[in-house]
Amino acid sequence: MLDIIYTLCFAMLALSLVLATVRLLKGPSLPDRVVALELMASLTVGLVVLYSIRYQQPYFIDVAIVLALTSFMAAVGFSRYLEKRGHRDDD
Repeated sequence: MLDIIYTLCFAMLALSLVLATVRLLKGPSLPDRVVALELMASLTVGLVVLYSIRYQQPYFIDVAIVLALTSFMAAVGFSRYLEKRGHRDDD
């Protein structure tokens, strides 16, 4: 029964990743793409953690933590870029 639950969770996360990829490719605006990219990073963290739990590989939790921190810093950088892009001193 637990194998079915793990398989279902893997399938739902994979489907969510595919749908987020579609949103990343379609857009329509840059903020939509940034949010889709951040969602894809979060889903990837979820997949790594689920894999770690399912196959009892605790070392992958460290990988998930590093990926989560990196994606957070990327989100902060993108938001800073989007915030500053609207305010130019040369206008």
